[in-house]
Amino acid sequence: MPVFRPTTRWLASALTGAAAALLFGCAAADTLPASSDSAESFGPRPQIAPKVLIISMFVPEAQVWWEPLKLTREIKVPGLSADNQLVRCNADSVCQVTTGMGHTNAATSITALVFSGKFDLSRTYFLVAGIAGIDPHVSTIGSATWARYLVDFGIAHEIDAREMPSGWPSGYFGIGAKDPDSKPTFEYRTEVFKLNERLLQKALSLSASAPLIDNDKARAYRAQYLEPAARTRPSVLQCDTAAGDTYWHGKYLGETATRWVSVVTDGQGKYCTTQQEDNATYEALKRGSQAGLLDLQRVAVLRTASNFDRPHPRQTAYDSLAADSGGFPLATANLVIAGRPLVDAIVGNWPVWRAGVPAN
Repeated sequence: MPVFRPTTRWLASALTGAAAALLFGCAAADTLPASSDSAESFGPRPQIAPKVLIISMFVPEAQVWWEPLKLTREIKVPGLSADNQLVRCNADSVCQVTTGMGHTNAATSITALVFSGKFDLSRTYFLVAGIAGIDPHVSTIGSATWARYLVDFGIAHEIDAREMPSGWPSGYFGIGAKDPDSKPTFEYRTEVFKLNERLLQKALSLSASAPLIDNDKARAYRAQYLEPAARTRPSVLQCDTAAGDTYWHGKYLGETATRWVSVVTDGQGKYCTTQQEDNATYEALKRGSQAGLLDLQRVAVLRTASNFDRPHPRQTAYDSLAADSGGFPLATANLVIAGRPLVDAIVGNWPVWRAGVPAN
């Protein structure tokens, strides 16, 4: 039997044909409809281009959006929290992700999403929407607040109050600063972020008349406070937020937060809410922006008040921390009531919003 011996010309022809088949296969895979995003689905798929990405921190903040926005498409993203591995999207290109609570979870989850390659975020608007504690001098439980400044309350020196210098109002002061009233040098570069003013004003105007809900338990609870702002019904307002992994509570720490936000913003910021994630979330988005993947001018931060950050006159700080004020269901529901006008405006007028925040 004759033995077949491949020639150089035959080998070249065979390799060329195999390469062409491989390229054709890759091209075909790239054009497949992304109808399934389960863990069993393999191969390249077209990127999803959200018009709005809603960023929640834990399930009660997230699930209030699922049914109203029909977020039925599920995309599994490697690197998200083990408890919340799915990004949920709808037919209008609105998506939602749940990061997990605290700085570490927020930064890790958003970084994983941004660099996953599954999403084209170049024109996406980001709505951070979560609950928070609120200063009774500024507003009340159930209120919806839009931030101009995101301030990290955790990057600081701390001397125990029993050992701090005489006359100091607090043992907290900026790293590199000489006392609590001195502005620190921003060596971490995550201490303060200022959001896009035009988007902030759009969010405020769109949600100003939003019909925020209230309940009898919250009304009875807030009536025990002496501050006029605490005793009013929920409203939409602009004030600023302080992030830190320590879930602090009480009058003195609240006064420290107010002072800290004022010091690091040169008196321009007005503290009102306390939460754990926003500076970490923003920094992760910033890294994506620096990589050319997204636009930081399209970030808005909404925090609704689930509790007061300090007690009323007949409470201890500990009792206040543990109290059921009726604010939690208000805060989660009001996230959608206050946040959806912005989402709907972006999606409903996408030809205008696509290029950037409209001037009018």
